[in-house]
Amino acid sequence: MTQQISDLPASAFVPLDELDELSGVLGVINYTSGAGDPDISPGHLRFDLHMAHDTAEGFAEVWTTDRPVETGESGGIGYAHDGEHLLCAGRVPPSERYAEATRAAYTAMLELMESLGYRRCARMWNFVNDINADNADGLEVYRDFCLGRAEAFEARDFSDTSVPAATGIGSLGGGISFYVLASRTNALTPIENSKQVSAYNYPERYGPRPPKFARATYLSATEDRAAGQLYVSGTSSIRGHETLFAGDVEKQTLLALENIAHLVGSETAADYRIEQHNTLADLDTIKVYVRHREDIPAVRRICEEHFSPDAQVAYLNVDVCRADLSVELEGIVHAPRNEP
Repeated sequence: MTQQISDLPASAFVPLDELDELSGVLGVINYTSGAGDPDISPGHLRFDLHMAHDTAEGFAEVWTTDRPVETGESGGIGYAHDGEHLLCAGRVPPSERYAEATRAAYTAMLELMESLGYRRCARMWNFVNDINADNADGLEVYRDFCLGRAEAFEARDFSDTSVPAATGIGSLGGGISFYVLASRTNALTPIENSKQVSAYNYPERYGPRPPKFARATYLSATEDRAAGQLYVSGTSSIRGHETLFAGDVEKQTLLALENIAHLVGSETAADYRIEQHNTLADLDTIKVYVRHREDIPAVRRICEEHFSPDAQVAYLNVDVCRADLSVELEGIVHAPRNEP
């Protein structure tokens, strides 16, 4: 695994059977066949997500560091940090309702980040079992989750314009699992897509509280933001705030890619005074979430036409945050890499 510049987080996808060969690990997020609570016994954070139908389909997202790592647990949140970057994770067990437990878990996570001095929240991932089903009160589980998350953010004084990039996606089990990447000193810029309504401004038809996340965040080791990493949130076939091309997975994939291309491209970079101008070919460590297994070959074909052949791309067969969406994509434009 090639190490990136040490002032910014480094991550890569690794086969599950190669994890014993790694060193300098901050955290290992296993996209595997069962869910578990955060584990810090290996000397780093380990977190199992139920995102694969069997272990052979799984992989690990490995975050590495060249600094000493400290680990701990607080309020059910497991964490590892190296003095500059923090990975922390938690899980809300399966329940008939999620808002209250989500609020409590997120509040614990945000309080932990603050207590450790990692106030610059760069990226969140949320995995919600039965995401499109109704809870005991007839509210969609995703909307139930969004309610609890919004309340936790507001209680900790996260303004809408300071929320991080995020993914909210289905899982195959385990209730609600989440993990977070935060920084102590890196410059952080939340980014919106001018072709989409900001998620936190969605109208009430999408639930009692809108999803609280930025379309992307740009993390730089320097205040002038000359070189950094761009974390692209889970992105789908949405223009404005409405789903387009319901039932047509190929058109939905193309529109999602078009949204990402605009988000990472020169026009958006100029709007946010970021020097880096990127294309889809610069995206890496990409996760592609596909609702119907039989659609994966078509989605893969389209993605291979747009992504770099050197990019790491993982395809996961799970539900998406809206019932009329068939595909969602995320990825990272990494900082320049050191020579090996």
